[in-house]
Amino acid sequence: MSRISPEQVSYIAGLARLSLEPEEVERMARDMDRILEWVATLEELDTEGIVPTAHAIELETPVREDEAAAAMDPELAVSNAPEHVGTAFSVPKVLEGEEG
Repeated sequence: MSRISPEQVSYIAGLARLSLEPEEVERMARDMDRILEWVATLEELDTEGIVPTAHAIELETPVREDEAAAAMDPELAVSNAPEHVGTAFSVPKVLEGEEG
């Protein structure tokens, strides 16, 4: 019994803005179905008493104190920019229909 239909794959591809050929949709449906079958076998494992973890081994996350520092000179900040207006970076407009 298939868990993932080609229609579901097409729907998900549309959400991800992917263009898939019909044979790719079929292949993805088979691949995703095999992945779900494998995950289902993991559900059979006895995990009683096992603490959920994000990593297989304990990791130490080094952190440092957050210290305020003097702000960079605005002229220096934009000095290597390809384009700037005063102390602001100038970038191309990326949204159509916006006045700027």
